[in-house]
Amino acid sequence: MKPSSTAVVCTAVGATSTSRLATVTATNHVGVGALVNHRAQKNRMCNLYGTTDAQHLRTMLFAKTLSATEWDMTVAPLKTGVFVRQHGEALAGQWGMIPPGASDRVPRSKTTGRPLSTNNARRETVATAWTFRFPWARGQRCLIPAWWYQEPYWGISHADLMTASPKSTPWHFRRADGEPWALAGLWSEWTDLATGELVPNYTMLTQNCDGHPVLGLMHRPDKNQPADKQDKRSVVPIERGDWDAWLHGTLEQAEDLIRVPPVELLDHGPADRSIATRLPPA
Repeated sequence: MKPSSTAVVCTAVGATSTSRLATVTATNHVGVGALVNHRAQKNRMCNLYGTTDAQHLRTMLFAKTLSATEWDMTVAPLKTGVFVRQHGEALAGQWGMIPPGASDRVPRSKTTGRPLSTNNARRETVATAWTFRFPWARGQRCLIPAWWYQEPYWGISHADLMTASPKSTPWHFRRADGEPWALAGLWSEWTDLATGELVPNYTMLTQNCDGHPVLGLMHRPDKNQPADKQDKRSVVPIERGDWDAWLHGTLEQAEDLIRVPPVELLDHGPADRSIATRLPPA
């Protein structure tokens, strides 16, 4: 399913905010999807989410400083989202981390020059991967506000984890308590040598969720791997009481906060609520 062709852009000025509509063509979103396609990822990542506005950043997500000017409310790879970094500073930036030494803001392999998907960082390799290891080592962790995030459901069941439907159903995940998610991420900054522009950018952490009764049903099965080693991926929610530790704690403290969310925390269903599809019981 293609992302919506219209996104809302939130503009923050001082202590007030206004909203204006910015038309983003479906063609642009399709181009982004093609650009960041990376076969090694096998589409096992979060590629679309809905963020929050300036008011909620201040009242619900403790953002003390809004250095951001505008961001998309529905965020796709390489589009502009908002994140909260150390000391409660909210920044707008590119969702897709720019590798060190890059010549342009589109993430590319330093060996082949091909586009890379860097909007997600695997927790298992975040400390060693070229794009992510320096922000991780420097403690450049952030929180990514999201009212919902999207994963593909391919019709698989607990009884048969390997048989998928021909088409996937976009599946939205919200918090059951009605609060926005605060998802674990890393941030960086890149300077455009041609213009001198400083470009904030960020990535969203993912973790293995094999065996989870809900999240383990998302994503297309990998026919080359056994059912118990599919390496299904989930984002990393950080609970309100752990926000400070995630942003300001040690690496060891941060590692301890990377946990798969309990089923009770999830309010989920088809992105199109008119679709009657439901997940099979465990």
